[in-house]
Amino acid sequence: MYIAQAYKSLYQPWRYLLGVVVVFIASQLGSIPFIIAIFMKQSASGGSMFELSEEADMFSVLDSNSTLFFMLLSFAIGLAALLLWVKYVHKQSFVSLTTARSKIDWSRVMFGFLLIGLTTTVLTVLDYYGNPDDYVLQFDAKLFAILALIAIVFIPLQTSMEEYLFRGYLMQGIGIMAKNRWLPLLVTSFVFGGLHFFNPEVEKLGNIVMVYYIGTGLFLGIITLMDQGMELALGFHAGNNLIAALLVTADWTVFQTNSIFLDVSEPAAGFDVLVPVLVIYPIFLAIMAYKYKWKDWSGRLFGEVPPPPERDPIDYL
Repeated sequence: MYIAQAYKSLYQPWRYLLGVVVVFIASQLGSIPFIIAIFMKQSASGGSMFELSEEADMFSVLDSNSTLFFMLLSFAIGLAALLLWVKYVHKQSFVSLTTARSKIDWSRVMFGFLLIGLTTTVLTVLDYYGNPDDYVLQFDAKLFAILALIAIVFIPLQTSMEEYLFRGYLMQGIGIMAKNRWLPLLVTSFVFGGLHFFNPEVEKLGNIVMVYYIGTGLFLGIITLMDQGMELALGFHAGNNLIAALLVTADWTVFQTNSIFLDVSEPAAGFDVLVPVLVIYPIFLAIMAYKYKWKDWSGRLFGEVPPPPERDPIDYL
């Protein structure tokens, strides 16, 4: 099973607790280049960092492509720190952190990517033609090309960092400590959703949007446990964020990019916030379950994690 892959590593609780701290510090250090770039831009224009009293002010200093690059850079550094920690401190292989299979199934990654990517594209195009007044075509070939380069390279790193931390590292770590599967599923889902609480979408739409973030974390956790690996979640998360960055942006979203369309509609937190969680995600689950012949839902989501195999004490040094 997937969670039990952690038994192939050094899995004492202190390694996981310290690992989370290391990844957090690395991610914060990864934001230093962003601060330096803002400082240099402010200094060049005769301004001061003290003029930027709010976080929103900082994100408006640089152009949107540069801001996106520096935002994503911290995730890339966090991912590097996590993978290095897993390799050298836990002595765990990249494959066993990713999947219970003998090797990573890249076709699953691609399926997850295409499932959400095509769905989002089709729904956006339909909404564009159904509600044309809600969109402004802002396509600029040069700016979009730069955006595409940054997004294609760095957004998968950003989403992979989140997936390897939550659906990988913490799912396995909490699972072997709790000896069950439901607790890591719930904890990682709520923490994942909670970290999005400071996104501008929450301020604009209200706390109801947290249902979407927590529900998304729950969905990604379910497909990871049911499929015995992270491949579907890796592809799905990357496809969701990449298409969102390239296709449509708004002046109140976390990703404000030189995308093809600008959404100028007045945002409102209504039933549409619940549609992905209550309608679309269950459909995606049904599609994946049918394609990959998932069985034993109760066991894979709520069953116990088997005890660790007997090991030589020297393995824990």
